[in-house]
Amino acid sequence: MHTESIWSFAPRFPRPIFFLLGLLAASWPGQAEGPARIDIRTHGAKGDGQTSDRAAIQAAIDACREAGGGQVYMPPGRFISGTIHLRSGVTLHLDAGARLVGTTNLTEYARPTPPSFMPEAQWGKWHRGLIVAENAEDVAVTGLGLIDGNKVFDPTGEERMRGPHTIVFVNCRRFTLRDVTLADSANYAVFFQASDDVEIRNVKFVGGWDGVHWRGAPERWCRNVNIIGCQFYTGDDAIAGRYWHNTVISDCLINSSCNGIRLIGPATRLTVANCLFRGPGEQPHRTSGETRRTNMLSGIILQPGAWDATQGPLDEVLLANNVMQQVASPVTLWNKPGNTVGRVTVHGLRATGVYRAALSAESWAEAPISQVVLRDVQVEYSGGGQAWPAEQPEQKNRILAAARLRAQAASAVSRRPWPLRAASPVHLRQNLRVALHADFQTSCVAQEPCGLPCER
Repeated sequence: MHTESIWSFAPRFPRPIFFLLGLLAASWPGQAEGPARIDIRTHGAKGDGQTSDRAAIQAAIDACREAGGGQVYMPPGRFISGTIHLRSGVTLHLDAGARLVGTTNLTEYARPTPPSFMPEAQWGKWHRGLIVAENAEDVAVTGLGLIDGNKVFDPTGEERMRGPHTIVFVNCRRFTLRDVTLADSANYAVFFQASDDVEIRNVKFVGGWDGVHWRGAPERWCRNVNIIGCQFYTGDDAIAGRYWHNTVISDCLINSSCNGIRLIGPATRLTVANCLFRGPGEQPHRTSGETRRTNMLSGIILQPGAWDATQGPLDEVLLANNVMQQVASPVTLWNKPGNTVGRVTVHGLRATGVYRAALSAESWAEAPISQVVLRDVQVEYSGGGQAWPAEQPEQKNRILAAARLRAQAASAVSRRPWPLRAASPVHLRQNLRVALHADFQTSCVAQEPCGLPCER
């Protein structure tokens, strides 16, 4: 019997502490309550939607830094700009009605310099961004304004279309993004590397590709990242990256035409809780071309080593009290050679309209996946047929033999892009041990698991 509390390996600071940490953050040097408050208009910003205000905004930021830090204020207006560089101790605050818009002039964009140990260090202009921070501390972007990536098209960019990211930061500490809306990013809305103590709270992401994407490296993981109360309406993965330690994603609405959360490398102490994953996507997957695909793929997909040979552990993962609607698979787990998978707990999952598999877990690695726990899980397929009971406790070697099953006929419907693999709720492959608790519920009976061990 699995008696360990589901919160026993949650990140070190429980969620109620976040509020206190936020209050303490206000006293850190350079936060919004700093000594200076500089209006960008005092440095010549027009906000007329035609003039480039890049130089004026940068002058205000630099002056704020020279004054010891504080707030750079952007009033209502449409401010056209290329890259602006944030400095330590400076908060860029966009008032309601303020709109920072990326210029279509690609020559006005600059990039930070990633650490040489990052695999992406040689990607050059791919790192360009509208807002850039490098080697900075106590930096924030706040307010009820809008940051518009303007769908800047670059025929020489990634996939011969992607332009600059909207916000890029490298090697930063205590970076806060709060209350703003990020729309129509030309690539990722937020991209950061080798950074710690990042909070993204109450931010709305609309359009573009990935919403928030961050990466560490084997020798430099990203630590202490909190994404709280955000809304994602993205064409690509809403949240993605690798080499994460002590990450909390909670109370978010995630709508995507790709995956909700996609891990492509190692991670430890990862909690995803109280989130709604809802398909299909409201923003199309632009890379799919004229098809403008919008179906949502996995709600959460954990696939260490998916893109390249990243190596390391996936451990202390808690997926708790999440709701998923109209997704291909609520949870997908892959493991590639060189990686290990430790404790992964799925608790309190409610999924409806699933059109592929409730859980897909596959391993190509040497070490087995041995500590996956499913507790209080309910999954319903988008079959369209009448519900029928599935009581087959006499069947041996069926992974759901002793579970209470709630079945729904999985008759084919035209909108399903592929068959349900005989309506298998749990797809298993090689080196896997799954613990299913008595309250596990699904919509269909599983296929033979080829002798894989099952614990209760």
